Amino acid sequence: MESPSKTFWIPDVSQPMPVTLKDIAQKVGKSVTTVSRALHDYDDVSPETKALVRQAADELGYIPNILAQRLQKQRTDTLGFILPTFGPRFSDPFFSEFLAGIGNKATELGYDILVATRPPGEKELRAYRDIVQSYRVDGFIIVRTRREDSRIQYLLETGFPFVAFGRTENTEAYPYVDEDGEYGMRLIVRHLARLGHRRIAFIGAPEDLMFAHCRKAGYLRGMEEAGLPIEASLLTTGDLTQRGGYEQALQLLNTSPPPTAIAASNDLMALGAINAARSLRMEVGRDIAITGFDDIPLAETSHPPLTTVHQPIYQIGHMVCEMLVGIITGAQPHPESVLLKPSLIVRQSCGVQGTT
Repeated sequence: MESPSKTFWIPDVSQPMPVTLKDIAQKVGKSVTTVSRALHDYDDVSPETKALVRQAADELGYIPNILAQRLQKQRTDTLGFILPTFGPRFSDPFFSEFLAGIGNKATELGYDILVATRPPGEKELRAYRDIVQSYRVDGFIIVRTRREDSRIQYLLETGFPFVAFGRTENTEAYPYVDEDGEYGMRLIVRHLARLGHRRIAFIGAPEDLMFAHCRKAGYLRGMEEAGLPIEASLLTTGDLTQRGGYEQALQLLNTSPPPTAIAASNDLMALGAINAARSLRMEVGRDIAITGFDDIPLAETSHPPLTTVHQPIYQIGHMVCEMLVGIITGAQPHPESVLLKPSLIVRQSCGVQGTT
């Protein structure tokens, strides 16, 4: 991939606080989402509401500063991508593949990628503010969306272009591409149940992440559909890393009686669970079934190869990049959001029937 990857820090710039979409929403008694869609002339907002919102915006002196100033400047032909990370190193193959998809499509479209890493929270949000205020990029690609996401709220209020890989609990206001995680985890549970497993454990992810919430909901619904009991002792939460999966799987496998299958919320934790089973001299695919989610390249080459849910990570990178450039250039100012149906990939890591 030819796109550059570097970390940056832009100092904060003191400016008078502009009128925001939130101010307009409070004045007219509507949601920020409705105000945003009214100002952007979406068809699903009534003419009366659009008129009300625009009148309030004029009275408050609202100026879409970000967009107005960007129009006066030459575009940077650069897209921003801030990875939410923990710790000093970042080595998640999921994002490596996703970023490769973004970078290749961006190169094809004549854009560069500016990459930074920040821990989730205030430092991350400050990085967005700094980059927006200094006009280093033309738009953002957001990943690991949260159920309530301050990054998305900020970009909506400023009118700065972005596309998200993932939904929030209020998705109608912005463009996104996502996979149906609830459906995907139901496929996993259904498959394990058909193999005869009844004690199916679940290693989830932090539930402030929207995809983690959806995948856990899929596990719970899948267990209900299969008529299987849900045991609190078989539900744990990991940190999405291989080490986290290893630790949570050890805890699960030392319960009495242990589960006969473990469904992990991502492939890295599933690979950690495989290592945990081996450390207990268990043969994965015979003594214990283990499944993942995402179908990263390591899933196919692990020992044994990992049963998982496939989502086209690289292609999603292409899609979000193309959508964002369409918004920036005006070629597709209001793109349709996309919810993909994932598919089950059966490999040897779940190769036996469970005991009842």
